[in-house]
Amino acid sequence: MTSKTKVPTDSAGIMELLNDHKRLTEYFSPEAVANGDNKAFMDAYAKDYLKRNPDTVDDVRDQVQSVLFDMIRDNGSRRGPKLGVTASGGQPQLTVDGTAAVSRGRGAIYNKTAAGAALERAYKPQDRLNSIGEYCKAIFELRSPSTRPDRDELIAKLTRVKDFQNSFSSEEPGAGGFLIPEIMRSELLQLALEKSIVRSRATVIPMSTLRVPIPTVDDTSHVSSIFGGVTFYWTEEAAQLTESAATFGKVVLDAKKLTGFFKVPAELLADAPAFAAWFDERVPMGFAWSEDVAFMTETGNGTPQGFISCPASVSVTKESGQATGTIVWENIVNMYSRMLPTSLDSAVWICSHDTFPQLATMALSVGTGGGPVWIGGWSQPGSDMPPMTILGRPVIFTEKVPKLSTTGDINFVDLSYYLIGDRQQVRVDSSEHFLFANNQVAYRIISRVDGRPWLQSALTPHNNSSSTLSPFVQLQTR
Repeated sequence: MTSKTKVPTDSAGIMELLNDHKRLTEYFSPEAVANGDNKAFMDAYAKDYLKRNPDTVDDVRDQVQSVLFDMIRDNGSRRGPKLGVTASGGQPQLTVDGTAAVSRGRGAIYNKTAAGAALERAYKPQDRLNSIGEYCKAIFELRSPSTRPDRDELIAKLTRVKDFQNSFSSEEPGAGGFLIPEIMRSELLQLALEKSIVRSRATVIPMSTLRVPIPTVDDTSHVSSIFGGVTFYWTEEAAQLTESAATFGKVVLDAKKLTGFFKVPAELLADAPAFAAWFDERVPMGFAWSEDVAFMTETGNGTPQGFISCPASVSVTKESGQATGTIVWENIVNMYSRMLPTSLDSAVWICSHDTFPQLATMALSVGTGGGPVWIGGWSQPGSDMPPMTILGRPVIFTEKVPKLSTTGDINFVDLSYYLIGDRQQVRVDSSEHFLFANNQVAYRIISRVDGRPWLQSALTPHNNSSSTLSPFVQLQTR
């Protein structure tokens, strides 16, 4: 070292150095950098820090692993939030055992405690299947033996998957199929999120078992209390306090089986990159489509419970004399007034595509005249399309909700009040005989998921208005 300053070896010496501008400048001058003096200082600091914070090594290792997963998934350039990173770019919230905690929207996509992640830890990359194309090709080889030169290697890797599943003591003995590694499952989910309406905005809860009860406050009225029975009082000094207690209920998420079925030409399967590209596009699109329809419209009998017409929803009545097949400005105003006030900055409009002509031509009547209602604004130059808003909140048009004039054709919802339970396991299998004569391979993919509204009833506001409030508001049949 060219510097005459002694390198500190403990925190006291480091703090002393950091508070001495002259000595600090000596370490970080151009000459010191060129001679490596600053590196000696940093090494001493790191050594002392690790001595005082032994858990840091594990934290750094986890972060490095997360970055490596990003590199594998993205090839350095894929769009969208990274694995293990929230949609806003922040780190996901994890419990002490590493399980992804309750998350909003995209949340923590990669979960290192999922069964598929354990499979990745059990075998080195060279000993396991590392792409969707290779995975499905291996399953095909197992079901329909061939003389391809790589068959033995593919079967050996697939056998490791099956052995792992058998030793994992799965709670789903009837699920069947081969477990997809977590990095592939999270990739499929990430792509599905780009196509989804509900999941990307809902509260997602990882499920470590097939049934998970979620506590909910039995909050039905704010007239005399809040949060299901908690009451606050102004009390004189030294006076006796008045007791209050909240009433709690629960929402049970019970994982339902979502099964996809698709046919692949044998020629496409032989080309693993082409098959992976096809799979990455179609399967996530199918998952997102099926989930959205269920999360919006299903009854909850053997399926998730949709938010449309759920017990907590509010159905706004049509105007007197309103014609069938119409939407008037008064409908919109009344729906907006029934949203929970705390949700007005996060709610979105979800509308059937055939409501657009009515929404786009709505007019506000003023006496014998009136004028059109502006529902959109123009985006900045260079953006893909102009934003569509109603009363400042985004509008999403879809064919997944009921048609025009039916309850649910237009919805004003805060989807953070919708719970999605994700079992975080995806399995895939193929048929060894089906479509053999057509030179096609049939695949089945299975996921387990559930969805339920968090609130169980609409809420009476503090002013005791007869107009109840809800995070799920629809316009009634007209």
